[in-house]
Amino acid sequence: MTNKQDPKDAPLWRDPPLVVESEIFGDLGVRKGSSLFLGRYSLNEVLAVLAKKSFFKEARKRFLWPLAVDLNSAEYPIQRLQIFLREKSPENLIVDFKFKEMDFIPRPLPGFPVIPPQKSLAFEWLTLQNPLYKFSESFTPLPGQTRPGLSMSKKIMDLFVYLGRLTRKDDLLAFPAYFHNALLFSRYFHFWNPAKEAEVLAIRGLFSHAPLKQLAWIVHLNCLRRADGSVYEWVAEEQIFPLTKSLKEYFDSRPYRESVKAGRKSLFFSVDWAAFEAKSADIPKLCGGA
Repeated sequence: MTNKQDPKDAPLWRDPPLVVESEIFGDLGVRKGSSLFLGRYSLNEVLAVLAKKSFFKEARKRFLWPLAVDLNSAEYPIQRLQIFLREKSPENLIVDFKFKEMDFIPRPLPGFPVIPPQKSLAFEWLTLQNPLYKFSESFTPLPGQTRPGLSMSKKIMDLFVYLGRLTRKDDLLAFPAYFHNALLFSRYFHFWNPAKEAEVLAIRGLFSHAPLKQLAWIVHLNCLRRADGSVYEWVAEEQIFPLTKSLKEYFDSRPYRESVKAGRKSLFFSVDWAAFEAKSADIPKLCGGA
């Protein structure tokens, strides 16, 4: 070959060379730079972690191969990691992860101990999608989706936890942009504010008979009503995955659990089905209606 392609731009036609875990840990805190992942790791080391956590194996199962990877540090300390099918183009996007390291300063809550600032790996944005599929009348999107999901949430979560522990974080931190994001994250995360935790769980509990997709659109289209008849609008708050004993103890504590339980009992919501029917007219076969 006369023209060598930059490894950063080359698709992964075969499994990337692995970097052993000792090398990753050995460089921690030594090599620094905004062009590196989290200011520490080369792209090859990122690929090694993806291989270690079986991301490539799962991608192959879904015929998402070969891959192309891009790390953008133009807004450092905010960084953006994107993974594409074959080549770097918007229609081939599989993973779009915007993130940063930050200190989370817990808001003091009445009846709870004061907790010092926590070192967090924060999710600014996360998209997981399958570019091989499109939506149709029988396969409708969630709010904000342009392609069907990747169905790899457990694998991705394992990867984030690994990264959090690798970089010695106290927690993973998310600000869910949509109600359904918060609901999906709730399998792993808890809202720092027990009142917000109670709010999300109360809505899901009251409408446990409704498919997630339908409930997501009800909230997104402002068709959910509070007990006083006012419109419920989604407002994001900090949702935490604890990586330390002290944070786990906070979410497992009696004050937190009792506050969530009391909050759920005190909340009531209803659906304005007439408004939902009118507003959802352009969303084909939206999970069955009322």
